[in-house]
Amino acid sequence: MPRYAQLVMGPAGSGKSTYCTTMIQHAEAIHRSVQVVNLDPAAEHFNYPVMADIRELIQVDDVMEDDSLRFGPNGGLVFCMEYFANNFDWLEESLGHVEDDYILFDCPGQIELYTHLPVMRQLVEQLQQWEFRVCGVFLVDSQFMIETFKFISGVMAALSAMVSLEIPQVNIMTKMDLLSPNAKKEIEKYMDPDMYSMMQDNAASIRSKRFKKLTKAICGLIDDYSMVRFLPFDRTDEEGINIVLQHIDFSIQYGEDLEVKEPKENDEDPSNTNYDELFQDKSEG
Repeated sequence: MPRYAQLVMGPAGSGKSTYCTTMIQHAEAIHRSVQVVNLDPAAEHFNYPVMADIRELIQVDDVMEDDSLRFGPNGGLVFCMEYFANNFDWLEESLGHVEDDYILFDCPGQIELYTHLPVMRQLVEQLQQWEFRVCGVFLVDSQFMIETFKFISGVMAALSAMVSLEIPQVNIMTKMDLLSPNAKKEIEKYMDPDMYSMMQDNAASIRSKRFKKLTKAICGLIDDYSMVRFLPFDRTDEEGINIVLQHIDFSIQYGEDLEVKEPKENDEDPSNTNYDELFQDKSEG
């Protein structure tokens, strides 16, 4: 049986731990088993139970306090992740092997881990060797994406992770519940953006011809190849959370071994159907 994993990525403060907490609560509500592994050695606290915590292996504070290393926060985190990559046996032992595993990996926020360092790519390859189907979940804070150039920066960060990891990726705008009604209306155009129109609307604010040409090329890449699209994530909206989960499940083919149960005869009214109980594992049949 395959196993399933989400790599929850994104800049610091984008809401990765909140996303994991929300998904755990949602999974409990729909009677699904989902576990979380913390892979941030600098994490201080989170509101979900963990099946494994990288801080049991190594912590940033310990690395920074080591007189022989003398690392700062960023250097310390890179050292921790490289140490982790050399000790994947700790993760394998912590994960064990349960059929139909579905695990969220709460990852660090430093973008260099996904751009020019091999650590996260090595993690993906190791998980695939352990029969995991892996989906990247890249989060950006919607509060910082309501301006065109900030949106393009967020798109490029998401794209860099896609190119580096080479796995299916679902991109999400978090903290939609914190936006004002006007901001929510404004941000709708960034969900399925027309990059050329956005570029034309902001062309007057770009003084450098060279920068304007570069920005146009980036917009063309995103628009022509549909490289990056975002889903909204409002932690108070159960239906929206379920839509996000369905996109991720589809990308890793979760549930392909499940079959539809025939509805009971007395459930003639579709509104009485409990869709969460319509699926069961073939092995149970």
